[in-house]
Amino acid sequence: MEALLCKKLGDPASASVGNESESSSSPIEVIRNYPIPQLNSPTAVRVKVKATSLNYANYLQILGKYQEKPPLPFIPGSDYAGTVDAVGPAVTNFKVGDHVCSFAALGSFASFIVQDQSLLFGLPKGCDLVAAAALPVAFGTSHVALVHRASLSSSQVLLVLGAAGGVGFSAVQIGKVCGAVVIAAARGAEKVQFLKSLGADHVVVLTSQNLTASVKGFLKSRKLKGVDVLYDPVGGKLTKESMKLLNWGAQILVIGFASGEIPVIPANITLVKNWTVHGLYWGSYSIHRPAVLEDSIQELLSWMEKGLITIHISHTYSISEANLAFSALRDRKAIGKVMIVFDDMGRPKL
Repeated sequence: MEALLCKKLGDPASASVGNESESSSSPIEVIRNYPIPQLNSPTAVRVKVKATSLNYANYLQILGKYQEKPPLPFIPGSDYAGTVDAVGPAVTNFKVGDHVCSFAALGSFASFIVQDQSLLFGLPKGCDLVAAAALPVAFGTSHVALVHRASLSSSQVLLVLGAAGGVGFSAVQIGKVCGAVVIAAARGAEKVQFLKSLGADHVVVLTSQNLTASVKGFLKSRKLKGVDVLYDPVGGKLTKESMKLLNWGAQILVIGFASGEIPVIPANITLVKNWTVHGLYWGSYSIHRPAVLEDSIQELLSWMEKGLITIHISHTYSISEANLAFSALRDRKAIGKVMIVFDDMGRPKL
């Protein structure tokens, strides 16, 4: 099978992907004849992967800057969708040919993956497998953050930073499903129409507008006091500026640090303003609260089937073009999700 192997730590966007016959300075290499994983338990299921999603965590992991550092070499990758290829003798939930999606700690950047049946989610007939592969991590993160942790309601104002990225655009849509007033902040005027099409009530173009002034002007026009929930996958100076907009009793959702800077949230101001700060490491829910993840993804799949949320695919690439996929992610060229698609010589959608 084809697999993308991380052999050393470094920037996967820095050079062309290597292979068995052609060396490269890249930390990642495509192995064309990597062994197909075998079923490892009676309830194991092997899935032929159609598509797998790129998340910022995958990029950080190959750089060696993620909190979980697997031993080298390893196959990166988390969420994916595909077709059941083989099942263990005790599998009761799936049969060969079923369409499924799921997520894993590692291993989805390969044409086959094996997981226990309890970790797979069945997909309705006719479901777009590429779209389904983009759902678990990005939409799962936003759903757990906004619905489970913040209990976002229709009376609240949600500010989403990094709103055109993978987790950001999912937060905008889930915010609207919850009935909130959604303010989306992103870099680049080309992203405004996209975010408005998702239902954002106000869009701040950070390359040409001041966040504080723009948001305050919008809040005043709506006779609203401030922001109730801050969804922050960016960090850095933007977090500090956003705190000026928060109401008494506001909630801050710490999702990630795409800016590369970890912000300081002063404890004294948190105390005086009665803020609640939620740290959200979505992946750890699979260990500590697996039922929450299962309920979350089931609800998201239901919303997708009903048309309440839309999976926007910004770029698709083949496995041998993984460096270009990571470059689109690193350089913030994506508006929505970046995907690797198997059996399909994907090219970037620009």
